[in-house]
Amino acid sequence: MNDFPHYDVIIIGSGAGGGTLAHRIAPSGKRVLILERGDYLPRERDNWDSTAVFVKGKYRAPEFWYDKHGNSFPPEVNYYVGGNTKFYGAALFRLRPEDFGELRHHDGISPAWPIRYEDLEPYYTQAEHLYLVHGQHGEDPGEGPVSAQYAYPPVEHEPRIQQLSDDLEKRGLHPFHLPIGVNLVQDENGRATHSSVCIRCDRVDGFPCLVRAKSDAQVICVEPALRHPNVEMITNAHVVRLETDPTGRSVRTVVAQVGNGAPAHFSADVVVAACGAVNSAALLLASANDKHPHGLANSSDVVGRHYMRHNNLALMAVSKEPNDTRFQKTLALHDWYLGADDWDHPLGGIQMLGKSDAEQIHGEAPRWAGSVTPDMPFEVLAHHAVDFWLCGEDLPLPENRVTLDRDGGIHLALDEKNNIAGLNRLRHKLQSMLGHLGMHEHHLLSHSIYLHKGMPIGATAHQAGTVRFGDDPAGSALDVNCKAHDLDNLYVVDTSFFPSIGAVNPSLTAIANALRVGDHIVERLGG
Repeated sequence: MNDFPHYDVIIIGSGAGGGTLAHRIAPSGKRVLILERGDYLPRERDNWDSTAVFVKGKYRAPEFWYDKHGNSFPPEVNYYVGGNTKFYGAALFRLRPEDFGELRHHDGISPAWPIRYEDLEPYYTQAEHLYLVHGQHGEDPGEGPVSAQYAYPPVEHEPRIQQLSDDLEKRGLHPFHLPIGVNLVQDENGRATHSSVCIRCDRVDGFPCLVRAKSDAQVICVEPALRHPNVEMITNAHVVRLETDPTGRSVRTVVAQVGNGAPAHFSADVVVAACGAVNSAALLLASANDKHPHGLANSSDVVGRHYMRHNNLALMAVSKEPNDTRFQKTLALHDWYLGADDWDHPLGGIQMLGKSDAEQIHGEAPRWAGSVTPDMPFEVLAHHAVDFWLCGEDLPLPENRVTLDRDGGIHLALDEKNNIAGLNRLRHKLQSMLGHLGMHEHHLLSHSIYLHKGMPIGATAHQAGTVRFGDDPAGSALDVNCKAHDLDNLYVVDTSFFPSIGAVNPSLTAIANALRVGDHIVERLGG
């Protein structure tokens, strides 16, 4: 035995997976250590400044990864307490029941999960209530069955978005209130009350919340977990390696670089990686040893493979009437999620983005040259902007993968044109309706500021799939409880475990699964 600090559970990462897991285990009395690579995000005016957040990327990690050609790029990752949830749009959708089964797409198969929608449904409900999700089950005719209504009513549309919803309904479509995690109390007119933490501003999407009203993992899970005396957290702790015992069956030591000091060592009965799909895979690969020559949990050679990140388009339409909306992220449309009359394969979903402002549009100006009318100044364009996010499914190709070079540098191979036909058709659906929705028909502009300045490989916010779970150890790294097939005490609870990604934001599924795995770990430890 070593004399390193010992815990019942060590959780590496404090985002949607790790933070939620800590919250779930905390009441059990088990001794928990959270190792967070970053620090607390500073609260400052730049949190809500478009130039700082989007144009300059002030809060992104100062690191570079490499594409399959060896070219470096800055990934869209943030290392802070709460992980990437500090910057997410808090759109908290469930996958559909069909997403858990095999789905045929234009370019291939989206594989089935080893669990069904019904297995995760109770945890979806718990996750929605925990993360203060506002919405209305029953509005989307394609959603799965639910065991309970959202605990909080939908965020009301502002007038221009209500008109958009009405116009979509007139087209025979089924728009619904986007499920969003915010600490909001509305009055009878939908405005934030004086006691509401959320103020219904235009800074929800992509910005950290300066007033702590967005349901991020720090506010919702990590801070409440740390109120339990049995839970500790060390920040600025970059875990660089997991060491096994001589048998290779258990992780014995977690090695972390804490600040600028010497490497620190910790041990636990259960070790959980929740670093994000790329970094969790990188950690397992970097931990190769004689018993695991290709990396931990990797006897199947799937660790790092099947990387997915959604096929996304951020688009800005130009309304004929001014769009005075501030809190724009309130509407979604899934009528073509699984297909259309003229297309037998899934297309994906449409949802609203946060409202564009003049700073963001100035940032896009060089790319839009010649695409907008010269007699519409950028400030006017911003006042008329209506912003959409189109999300299509990426398929888990084995050649889309994370690898490490000899110096530990992360390489990410990606087929950027994988399964994009459905997304292109979804864009055409939206484009064809613009005139009926009160928009200028020929102004649907690519809003690349939300997509890492037009570099698809750099837009890693929806990363998933690199340490997939499954029933067959020959084709998966994790079992149905997200424990490594090859090790007795190693789990992974970020979006790495996804066998497929669906066409909705993955956060709620990661949160729900962390609650499910948390119950399993507490039971395993006798809590």
